Amino acid sequence: MASGKQQKAADEPGFDERLERLEAIVAELEEGGLGLEDALERYQEGIEHLKQCHGRLETYKQRVEELTRDAEQVLRPFSGDPDAELVRE
Repeated sequence: MASGKQQKAADEPGFDERLERLEAIVAELEEGGLGLEDALERYQEGIEHLKQCHGRLETYKQRVEELTRDAEQVLRPFSGDPDAELVRE
């Protein structure tokens, strides 16, 4: 059984869904057919999606950097490795 926090995270839209919604909001606003109040509501919703996407991208960036550091540690050649000597030349 999922905890309340896990359930909330599962119910929230993912990055791709948020980005799609943000693109739809931008298209709606660019059309110009909304009234002022509706346009303001869409704009506010769009800003929230933008913040969430930015936060997730930052998290993904940190994870990629962490994985890269880990990989660099594992992929260091052993001293005396003849293949590593060939790469340096």
